[in-house]
Amino acid sequence: MAQNKNLQKLELTWIGKGDEPKLEPRILIENPEYSYGDPNTENMLIHGDNLLALKALEQDYAGKVKCIYIDPPYNTGNAFEHYDDGIEHSLWLNLMYLRLKYLYKLLSEDGVIWITLDDNESHYCKIICDEIFGRHNFLANVVWEKSDSPKMDAKYFSSRHDHILVYAKKIDNCKLNRIVNNDDIPKHYNKKDSNGRIYYLKPLRAMGADGYREKRPSMYYSVAAPDGTEVFPKNPDGSDSRWRWSKEKLSKDIHLLEWIKTKDSWSLYFKIFWDNNNGLPPESIWHHEKVGTNRTSKKEIKDLFNSQIFDTPKPEKLIDRVINISTNPGDIVLDSFLGSGTTAAVAHKMGRQYIGIELGEHAITHCYPRLKQVVDGEQGGISKAVNWQGGGGFKFYTLAPSLLKKDKFGQWIMSDEYNADMLAAAMAKQEGFKYNPSETQFWKQGNSSEQDFIFTTTQFLTVQQLEAIAEDMQAGESLLICCKAFQTECKNKFPNITIKKIPQLLLDRCEFGKDDYSLNIVNIPQEDNQEDNQEDYDVEEEIENDEEVVEPKENNQKSLFD
Repeated sequence: MAQNKNLQKLELTWIGKGDEPKLEPRILIENPEYSYGDPNTENMLIHGDNLLALKALEQDYAGKVKCIYIDPPYNTGNAFEHYDDGIEHSLWLNLMYLRLKYLYKLLSEDGVIWITLDDNESHYCKIICDEIFGRHNFLANVVWEKSDSPKMDAKYFSSRHDHILVYAKKIDNCKLNRIVNNDDIPKHYNKKDSNGRIYYLKPLRAMGADGYREKRPSMYYSVAAPDGTEVFPKNPDGSDSRWRWSKEKLSKDIHLLEWIKTKDSWSLYFKIFWDNNNGLPPESIWHHEKVGTNRTSKKEIKDLFNSQIFDTPKPEKLIDRVINISTNPGDIVLDSFLGSGTTAAVAHKMGRQYIGIELGEHAITHCYPRLKQVVDGEQGGISKAVNWQGGGGFKFYTLAPSLLKKDKFGQWIMSDEYNADMLAAAMAKQEGFKYNPSETQFWKQGNSSEQDFIFTTTQFLTVQQLEAIAEDMQAGESLLICCKAFQTECKNKFPNITIKKIPQLLLDRCEFGKDDYSLNIVNIPQEDNQEDNQEDYDVEEEIENDEEVVEPKENNQKSLFD
């Protein structure tokens, strides 16, 4: 039979494509032992399998992440424990394909993803991204000059660049910031805020011929100075002037105001930032003089951790450029292959919210102490360039254990590691509800709308209990009850109450009992002893080789719900 050519499509295939696991939507547990700084921070450092972590983030962060930067394993033959040509290549493609599909869901409609790779897999990854993000959303293949000198022992070519694939979620919504060369900035832009943005101050009081109250009487009003003093716009001769802004605009743009204390009074100014449109559009070749090299990043890591080095760390200036181009202060940045923590560290210094995910133990031995130093104001990397002085914080999370486990008879049962609150949160996530327990009504543990609620209990549900709940419900409200057992009479007793039995309702829904989807990735920090590269000679000359290992602290996890 002739094949219908209209049903065919151009795509890359490999062993295992389409055999996608049904991921369990885990909850996240804060470990306060490793959370640090501002307790109200929304910055997240997650220790655990990054595929499960992305699934855990989906409910709360789908469509909210402005910038994703990932530096996945390069698949050079050392990325996996077992290397076998095509089989190993298919493993890498599955690794990326599954994760990129979840990253696509998390990316905002105006968001951008950046993927750093070398020649081994970058071209295959582009084909995968064309399928997931759409070929029309491809922005650029940025060439990063990762080395400033050749490898003299190279057999064929000495590779001096990596690729950074850049895709928009929706190219029509994408707006990239321009690159500002500080040498081109006028000298009167002589100030810099905590996020590194350059500005100058202009008096809010109208000047010259416009500086009279009669010109705009409504713009003559008092503004409270930091010490409570009521300040009116006054000319140097003491006559009444006026403000440049109305009360409404002042209230709206109060974040742009800056007070200066003079000898006798206060003066009010507003910030004028260097217009981003005066910069240059991002180019597709990034030279090492502007964004650093592998040698730069290795030195940054050695300065932080003495002798331990990751295979492919990235310089802070490189990540600084990525974040500057694709975000503004307050936007969310995500890195699901966090490594030594560079992306999170740079995002923190630049005033962005971030989510970092790392499977290996270096989430504790490297990411945690590095971000702790950032909060404390460390001055490495881009710190001086962005005027970083410290502050903020981050919360450290682990993935909750699997909700179900098998007993000695091979039957699925609820995990005994879950307390009542964790179980309620897990069931809410399983059923698509937002965990949000009411302080007044015990059965309102979560909701999917203003009138649709969920209640999970491990107790035997009786008719009397069900009737009490039904009596407490308001007209139009509906409720899903998840319990281990219930009286037969409870079934279908109330049309607005649905009862489901756990764990039966969960069986075959997703894959329980699996904590690792990493496909045996080997991506741990290791000592760099390559003496065949001039870069490494220079690093060794600059930095002493004393080893310091950060010992993990005692595990003292706290549930989000305690």
